[in-house]
Amino acid sequence: MGLKKSSIRNIKAPIEKEMEQFDSYFKQSMKSKVRLLDIINNYVVKRKGKEVRPILTFLSAKLVGDIVESTYVAAALTQLLHTATLIHDDVVDEAYERRGFFSLNALWKSKAAVLVGDFLLSKGLLLALKNKEYDQLQVVSDAVKEMSEGELLQLEKSRKLDITEDIYFDIIYKKTASLIASCTHLGALSVGANQKQQEELKKFGEYLGVAFQMKDDLFDYEKQGNIGKPTGNDIKEKKLTLPLIYVLRNVSDKERKWAIKIIRKHNKNSKKVSELIQFVKEKGGIDYTRNKMLEYKEKSLAILTDFPNSEANQSLKELVEYAISRNK
Repeated sequence: MGLKKSSIRNIKAPIEKEMEQFDSYFKQSMKSKVRLLDIINNYVVKRKGKEVRPILTFLSAKLVGDIVESTYVAAALTQLLHTATLIHDDVVDEAYERRGFFSLNALWKSKAAVLVGDFLLSKGLLLALKNKEYDQLQVVSDAVKEMSEGELLQLEKSRKLDITEDIYFDIIYKKTASLIASCTHLGALSVGANQKQQEELKKFGEYLGVAFQMKDDLFDYEKQGNIGKPTGNDIKEKKLTLPLIYVLRNVSDKERKWAIKIIRKHNKNSKKVSELIQFVKEKGGIDYTRNKMLEYKEKSLAILTDFPNSEANQSLKELVEYAISRNK
């Protein structure tokens, strides 16, 4: 059972004031003199989602210090980068919907979407430079590099269908955990936390990011909202995630060949994809992945015990719970 939506409100409670100020700060950071850009950016802001990354940045800052101007720069930087990558992802995946709304490429075509993604990325980098936040720029540039490598590694491996568990963790660290780790790292950095605190909070973000991505990968195999059935989107895109990787490693050659054939040749056939999903469930792929996800949840919570108990600490714990029990 996923936590109620109000749980995000509860999580935000210690930084409610800051998040309100951040909204106008973020809008301002996206401004442009080109009317089309402003129209598209306005559409993006209205569908901003749960703002998990800025929340993480502010809570991490509050955990070890007092929120300052530098924290707002860090939060805007990660949100601009995250938004840019989502827009680019939708183009790459030819996805015409995101969070129940049309994606930018559905409304304004791929060319405009790619350019808007580029614009937001450059806005983030310029924001850091304008505020002389060179350390923040280094952290975020590393995350962008990791994310691009992760997506390309997944692309390469989905062609060959030869992903091992180690490669899977490498991919999800790069494509998801690296940005979440940069949020928690930047939060600490922005308030002048010492090196040890910065490293610990970065590690916390890494573990949380890995758990977060595994939860996303499980959605492919679980009944979804009104649809009432698993989506199987990853299989349709020939992406091997942990439930399937585990099963392919632990079944007979004959079963493995049958599964690989579906992924290679029948990945658009809904009936065959449903059969494969059922097979993965029966062979323990879901349970294995869920247990791994819980391991990472515990690792992230263990780090928080090194910090004094506070409202921010409590909210970060709730955010970890939210990440693995959300239903979308």
